[in-house]
Amino acid sequence: MAIRSSLLPLALLVLAASSAAVAELEIGFYTNTCPDAEKIVREEMAKIIAAAPSLAGPLLRLHFHDCFVRGCDASVLLESTDGNVAEKDAKPNKSLRGFGSVERVKAKLEAACPGIVSCADVLTLMSRDAVVLAKGPFWPVALGRRDGRVSSAIEASNELPPASGDVPLLAKIFASKGLDLKDLVVLSGAHTLGTAHCPSFADRLYNNTGGNGTYGLVDPSLDSNYADKLRLKCKSVDDRTMLSEMDPGSFKTFDTSYYRHVAKRRGLFRSDAALLFDDTTRDYVQRIATGKFDDEFFKDFSASMIKMGDVGVLTGAEGEIRKKCYAPN
Repeated sequence: MAIRSSLLPLALLVLAASSAAVAELEIGFYTNTCPDAEKIVREEMAKIIAAAPSLAGPLLRLHFHDCFVRGCDASVLLESTDGNVAEKDAKPNKSLRGFGSVERVKAKLEAACPGIVSCADVLTLMSRDAVVLAKGPFWPVALGRRDGRVSSAIEASNELPPASGDVPLLAKIFASKGLDLKDLVVLSGAHTLGTAHCPSFADRLYNNTGGNGTYGLVDPSLDSNYADKLRLKCKSVDDRTMLSEMDPGSFKTFDTSYYRHVAKRRGLFRSDAALLFDDTTRDYVQRIATGKFDDEFFKDFSASMIKMGDVGVLTGAEGEIRKKCYAPN
């Protein structure tokens, strides 16, 4: 659909502002002000993941959920107040973990370089290091993000990609952040790490209606044998106690086995299954699922993570550098 000419100046201004902000991010941003910043994050992350390898997925997820709401400004880390319900308390974010680890890393940086390194940059670096420590790829992170002061549960509920979404809906949400269909299928590969609670996928096991009106059937896009195994874990849609691996047998290792599961109709979420119903995303899934293009996926994932890390960033005099990641200064 063409943009009306009257909207072009506004669209160009928004694009120019976004491009200008990204241009202010740079590799080695803290070289003079906090030269050991990346080293401090890396060393602390090594300790965190050594003690709790299962945290790699949640820390990567924190970065995703931050960037999709107000951009990568660490707003997902802010606590709710009496007058405001923050992003972290929105329904899609109730299962987020790793906040204590972010505060731990931030405290180390504050001790070394008070008031210099933003929580937004900390979270971006931690997500990269989580992937590396889980045997995934390394990519350079341009720094210079600043922290937002606003966090809204309503915005999080409206803007985060739902686990139940189909490709057209997910593609629309990704496009609103400047990410394309390839970024969608590539970043879905992050589901190689981590676990999920039953309510995020159990509707596929119990809440489907057949053509004759039969209720309680298994989602036909889900492999029946895999569904049987999941039903043994998740006794109902409301079971909030059990966890299932998003990449069974490999959920602590960053690899391409996620795509092999999806290709066999064993993706955990509807959004995973949906990748097989679009020509572009299906072709990518099936290509990576062969196990012959791991290096290609690692390269693609790095590129998409760099793009996502640029979404809606605050730079220069915008925002602030929080002393504590859970509260504005």
